[in-house]
Formats: sequence, structure tokens, C-alpha cells
Amino acid sequence: MGSPQALSEADRRIGASWAADCAERVLAIFESESPDDSRPRDAIARTRAFARGELGAAGEIRRRFVAGRAAHEVASPQAIAAARAAAQAAGVAHMGAHALGAAAYAAKAVGLSKPDQMDAVRAEICWQLNHLSPEAKTALRQLPLLGQDTSGPLGPGLLSRGVLAANIRAIQAGLA
Repeated sequence: MGSPQALSEADRRIGASWAADCAERVLAIFESESPDDSRPRDAIARTRAFARGELGAAGEIRRRFVAGRAAHEVASPQAIAAARAAAQAAGVAHMGAHALGAAAYAAKAVGLSKPDQMDAVRAEICWQLNHLSPEAKTALRQLPLLGQDTSGPLGPGLLSRGVLAANIRAIQAGLA
């Protein structure tokens, strides 16, 4: 039996579009530090193509780590988080729960880029929730709550700690 974090391919395609939107909002943070590195931008474009049904899941599963490698080429925490948002969006082809990872990293990137704005993360999460289609909301509501299933990104790991965990909990609360 598969993980409840996987979602059906149809639901992953729906969630991928939203994940790409979230990652794209912080792409400029990455590109301001590394304008010649196209890996995050390419990952977002591929995520959108997957969402439209133009790319298959198998090929995207093989390529899902490419954007994450871009995070090793930048120094600022906000640019790293922005690259990881794109990588998580690309990972939605593999497992639907990565959509929440994309949103969480995007919110983290915003918070790190605006340290003087106490409500920057909350405002970004509000934007994310307000830009969910009804279909994406329905798809993402199927995911287990953070920490309730250990077989994927919402289990023990990077997404279950610190600000990322707080962001995912806020997103999941907004989905309820």
C-alpha cells in the first residue's frame, strides 16, 4: 500500500500548480543572488508542465533533485529557502506532500528576506491559502497532518522541525 502522502497522480497534478505558484513568488530572492542559475526556474516550469499533463511523473521523479542542488550554490538563508521551495515543487510529481514543503519553504524565504516585518510569514501563508483552487484544497486536505505518518516528507525530517513545521501546521490549519 502506498503512502497517504503520495496522493493520486490527478491530485498531484492539481497540487503541483499551487506549489509552483508558491515557489515562483520567491524565485526572485534566489535569482538576485544567483541570476545565471536557471535550475529553480526550470524546476518551476517543469512543475507547471507536469500540472498541465505535459510531462509524466516518472521523468519528473528522476529530475526532482536538480533544483535542490542550486541551494548549495548560494549563501544567504533566504536564497537557499527559495531554491528549496522550487525543489519541493518539483517533488510533487513524486509525492503530493511536497506541495506543502514548497509553500513552507516559500514562506520561510519571505520571512528571512523581510526580517523587519514581523507578519511577513503569516501574510505569505495567507496569500498561499487564498490562491488555492477548490480542487487543490480538496486534494491537499487528504494529506495526513504533519507528523502523523512517517512514510514521506511530512514524517520525521526537515519539514517536521522549526519554522518549516510551524509553516506547514499553519497551512494545514488553514486547509481545515
